[in-house]
Amino acid sequence: MSIIITDLSYQYFNQPTLFKHISFSVEQGSKVSIIGNNGVGKSTLIKLLAGDITPTSGSINSSSTPYYVPQQVSQSYKTVADSLGVSKKLNALNAIYNGSVNQSDYDILNDDWEIENRCKTSLSEWGLNDIELTDSMSRLSGGEKTKVTLAGISIHNPNIILLDEPTNHLDLEARKLLYKFVSNTKATVVVVSHDITLLNLLNATYELSTKGIKLYGGNYDFYKEQKIIEDSALEQQVDAEQTTLRIASKRAQDVRERQDRRSAQGKRDKQKGGVPRIILNARANFAENSSTKLREKHSRIINDSQHRLSYLREKQMQNRELKIDFEDAKLHTNKILITTKKLNFGYTKNNFLWNSDINLEIRSGERIHVTGNNGSGKTTLIKLLLGELAPTQGIVTKSNFTYAYLDQEYELINKPITILELAEQHNINNMLEHEVKLRLNRSLFPQDTWDKNCQTLSGGERMRLYLCCLMISNQVPDIFILDEPTNNLDISSLSILASTIKNYKGTVLIISHDEYFINEVGVTSEIEC
Repeated sequence: MSIIITDLSYQYFNQPTLFKHISFSVEQGSKVSIIGNNGVGKSTLIKLLAGDITPTSGSINSSSTPYYVPQQVSQSYKTVADSLGVSKKLNALNAIYNGSVNQSDYDILNDDWEIENRCKTSLSEWGLNDIELTDSMSRLSGGEKTKVTLAGISIHNPNIILLDEPTNHLDLEARKLLYKFVSNTKATVVVVSHDITLLNLLNATYELSTKGIKLYGGNYDFYKEQKIIEDSALEQQVDAEQTTLRIASKRAQDVRERQDRRSAQGKRDKQKGGVPRIILNARANFAENSSTKLREKHSRIINDSQHRLSYLREKQMQNRELKIDFEDAKLHTNKILITTKKLNFGYTKNNFLWNSDINLEIRSGERIHVTGNNGSGKTTLIKLLLGELAPTQGIVTKSNFTYAYLDQEYELINKPITILELAEQHNINNMLEHEVKLRLNRSLFPQDTWDKNCQTLSGGERMRLYLCCLMISNQVPDIFILDEPTNNLDISSLSILASTIKNYKGTVLIISHDEYFINEVGVTSEIEC
């Protein structure tokens, strides 16, 4: 085995236990994913496997030291060399080149004379030709920081690789490099990700939930098939339990009716006389005792069945995927919404973003994918189209339309107020209070979450609340604009968003490097930056 996890539990200080008593293993050379909803502890679990934090209880045994690519690169790394873990070797190499005969320098270098060339080659493979080992990590973009840590894999050649949301900030070209590496490597790989293209390259799926961890012996598509089978079996269990409850309730009713008839007959016999009182009382006591026992027995059966049914229905609700559907946008199809002529932009004079001017026409009903590598100006183009930026060159002509802008942080939800307060702010049509609360419930925000501060919500929760607020305000936008909307979503939330946008009949502009999401929402054309 490469990794053996035994009876593992973890609890943050002054917080409820995140997970407890979980055990699983990863065989040498296996490629596995850990999936689950936001907040169940996936990133914490992978940090435990990396040795970054210590478990509350339980043990982790690895056959070798893992190489860990975190979701967020630590701020403590000052230079690229620090992040790659090669600073000491490089310092020792430079000291030797400068004439050092200190034995400690030779011990640190450990005959790794090609370390500097290996680092530069690896950085180049990830498209970081302009990055120096002495460069400050703080000046790099999120995507560049991730590429630096990924470059460290070929530098250190580890036997175990841990990847936490590695594609979050990567453009499509870099994602394809990662997909190729994961497919070809002989190392043991453990991945936490919502990138379904990546998850389908792995040969086993672990689902982490509040109930523990469960292995599904296949990639993500296999996992989805198994979940459908489980949901079908659960539905059959609910049907069977409902039948059991119905039969038990009918029998209990029969017992009550029989007792009522006997009581009535006893009263009639007593009124007629002819039967000694002692016999009548004995009969009444026996009947009463028998009926009481039967009632207690049936009551236990009914209560047990109701508890089982309640548990099964709760499980169904947990497995059921939220569906949010908007009405059709009101603009008729094929209306010209935006036109650009000889459009270009520069943040500095005579330094344009695009080598070629952008001439385009956007019509209602289109689903457009805005493509390009990181830094190519995709978000800038969206701001120009919306009139949030003025073009340096060319013109943008717009008709009247409404739009909803979904960025990767869902910043419109990032307010220091509660969920219910935000929902009430969007109730511009004076919907009845219980109708507002009903929509919150339908969007998976039950009553015990209404006092939760919006700034503490996860990416998936922000996305659901954003769409819920649009429904409360009854404002169906003419255009949905999505700027890397999937980066901070778990798989369940990603599926909700994809389904919502797929069923929406208006115009869609999408910036995304997630091929699976792009295919799911039915893109019809591209704009390349």
